[in-house]
Amino acid sequence: MIERTLSLVKPDGVEQNCIGEVIRRFEAKGLRVVALKLIRIEQKQAEAFYAVHRERPFYRSLTAFLSSGPVVAMVIEGEGAIPLVRQIMGATDPAKAEPGTIRRDLATGIERNVVHGSDGTETAATEIAFFFNALEIIR
Repeated sequence: MIERTLSLVKPDGVEQNCIGEVIRRFEAKGLRVVALKLIRIEQKQAEAFYAVHRERPFYRSLTAFLSSGPVVAMVIEGEGAIPLVRQIMGATDPAKAEPGTIRRDLATGIERNVVHGSDGTETAATEIAFFFNALEIIR
């Protein structure tokens, strides 16, 4: 089934000049970028984006990190895009991520883990709409 999902290259990935490498890895697995933008997320926007984690102890540091520098937001499309993007990214903790995944190869810690990807169909729809309007997504 063709799906769409959101992926972010977080501030650490932008700082490390990993944008192209992240996209290359998605494209190498047959996925395609159908929307892309470089943005700066304000603290209040980061809080809204990660609202699902509001009660977790890492919420404040997570939102502060997301708003600490530029982010690349993109919509990825392809067969089984949601689980495939998550597989390509690897586990949240790079030390637990499989070899060859983005996080294992490029991340420096659980929070500074280079990328974000939607975890399900509903989340993907919500997260895509958070960053993109219909005119910005190539059909």
